[in-house]
Amino acid sequence: MLASDDDDRCQEILRAGSKSFHAAGRLLPSRVRAPIAALYAFCRVADDAVDLVAMDHKALAVERLSRRLDHVYAGTPDDHPVDRAFAATVAAYDIPRAIPEALIEGFRWDVENRRYETFSDVVAYSARVASTVGVMMTLIMGGRTARVLDRACDLGVAMQLTNIARDVGEDAREGRVYLPLEWLRSEGVDPDAFLADPQFDPRVARVVRRLLARAEQLYQRADLGIPMLPRDVRMAMRAARLVYSDIGREIADVEWDSVSTRAHTSKLRKAVLLARAVPASVMPSMPSRAEPPLREVRFLVEAVAQAQPS
Repeated sequence: MLASDDDDRCQEILRAGSKSFHAAGRLLPSRVRAPIAALYAFCRVADDAVDLVAMDHKALAVERLSRRLDHVYAGTPDDHPVDRAFAATVAAYDIPRAIPEALIEGFRWDVENRRYETFSDVVAYSARVASTVGVMMTLIMGGRTARVLDRACDLGVAMQLTNIARDVGEDAREGRVYLPLEWLRSEGVDPDAFLADPQFDPRVARVVRRLLARAEQLYQRADLGIPMLPRDVRMAMRAARLVYSDIGREIADVEWDSVSTRAHTSKLRKAVLLARAVPASVMPSMPSRAEPPLREVRFLVEAVAQAQPS
């Protein structure tokens, strides 16, 4: 059980940090709102702890996060509302440490300013910074089977691919590129030259379009997992999927130019998408087919299978 003051702080971080997540989260049942807010708040605070410090302090910030996680799993969290709330959540829902550890590994990759040669490499990064969150959310909502966790990982990767496609210009101006390097080169784009002068280019647009096509395939796979969730959370998860995947439509509307523009979904459009999510609450309880898990996310699902719930 989360202390009310700690929960209030986590809810405040959620409201301020993600309009899309908060909009979909309002459809969640009361039984999971507090722990999911605690999860979001920990991820937000952890990201800020690394992102908002000087470059020469980022590696140290990641190590400090690892120590905070040590304290969370020892049951002696740091004296901070988010750490206390997250410690209560991982204990209550038997979240294996390997999952948030993988999230911190993703932060470490960012600090190292890694680049990703292949699409598989991008998926491996997405597994750490996004599928980890999907797995933890699914455990909180009441799904623990490999089949439902596989689909949660698909959704996490799809959302991160959407993030990457949306933020190409913003990332490039910060000296980062997350697009698969071999895809850029196949279009005749030199990654270093692009980073030196990030300008819209139809060749980059084709890479963005290709990435969003892969994301859409994963959104469709993720849809198969929604009927495997408890009925009272299906609508919220469908809403989150629709709102996030709609960013891809916004990017397509500007000819896949995410260098000089940054796509966003309007409040009115979000309201329409939330309404479309309503039928998810009455979906049949089992999908018609299964899809194999992505190779790059298997370690997350295996970590849950190997954990012994208390």
